[in-house]
Amino acid sequence: MGSGSSWRRTPARSISAVERARRGLGPAGDGETPGFFLHAAVAIDAADEAVVGLLDAALWTRRAGRVSARRKRALAEKESQRWLSTTQAVAARAAEARQVIVVGDRESDIFAVFARRPPGVELLVRAAQDRALTGGGRLFACAATWPVLGHAAVKIAPRGPGDKGRLARVSLRAGTVRIARPRNGADRADPPYLDLSLVEVREDQPPPDLASIHWRLITTLPATDLAAAQEIAQFYRLRWRIEQTFRACKNDGLGLPDLQTHGADRLFKMAALAIGAAVRTIQLVDARDGGARPGSDVAEPAVLEAAAAIGPTLEGKTQRQQNPHPAGSLPWLAWIVARLGGWNCYYKPPGPKTMRAGWDKLAAMTAGFHIAMSVRH
Repeated sequence: MGSGSSWRRTPARSISAVERARRGLGPAGDGETPGFFLHAAVAIDAADEAVVGLLDAALWTRRAGRVSARRKRALAEKESQRWLSTTQAVAARAAEARQVIVVGDRESDIFAVFARRPPGVELLVRAAQDRALTGGGRLFACAATWPVLGHAAVKIAPRGPGDKGRLARVSLRAGTVRIARPRNGADRADPPYLDLSLVEVREDQPPPDLASIHWRLITTLPATDLAAAQEIAQFYRLRWRIEQTFRACKNDGLGLPDLQTHGADRLFKMAALAIGAAVRTIQLVDARDGGARPGSDVAEPAVLEAAAAIGPTLEGKTQRQQNPHPAGSLPWLAWIVARLGGWNCYYKPPGPKTMRAGWDKLAAMTAGFHIAMSVRH
């Protein structure tokens, strides 16, 4: 996989009024509406920012009723355990990667996860807690005393449909901090402190009507100079790919919120299929403009064999209607899938909905292709 990173997020999947008849679901994020949670780890190649695949996923629903106070429960008894469990799963499944960096949002700012991270895995998290430092003072204030190492342009991801994103010019500060173990709710088996790097990314002059970028990033990676701080900021920026994946689950051709299934067990199975399909869809969209990744990233040999037979029938007379990519590559497969999804090789490039529709058609045609081949032989 080369240099890889994992991005994880857990969005509450709230259920509408029509869906209240569904069985086996506890309360979602609002504490009342039936729903479930999906937590996923998506692998990204940091070199080209391409989605590589799905490394881990967990689905659950909460039990109704009160639970004991959060600070009185061990990590294993909390939903927060999923951050450590996922990190451990990523460490095992990406063991051959040159480097593994698990990137999380503010929800994953958990002392125990840093303290218990598996060997060979680096962590990078946007700080949520203004933690106490062993020498006195607080985490958020210490970076303000450090000199600015320099400035950088950070590409900010689109916020939604129609938004193309933007470039933010940010100042960077970085240094080492010694974070004290929390006084309340911490496991005394964890170390009394952790030595981590803190990188502050701040946009001093944001565009009108837009909130300023201000990230406080804590990480196990060294951040001793401007180059290291820039790299850490760029790693964190790639977390938007997990947002893109969940958007594909919900809106871009998969429609997870619109499922008519009632039973929780079936919903979980459909959600598991949906997150895998969403990752594949993003991989196909990524490859539409070319690249060196193989088609085997998303397809079994049987599908690639069928695509090789189907592909030439989709080509037209003009140069733009010819598949320009090497046979067997992921871009070659993406071109075929896009054509099956209705793309005409002109105008705007194929998006997630087109890729999703094309993949469904390719899957059906693959089944027919192999039936025909078995009859012929």
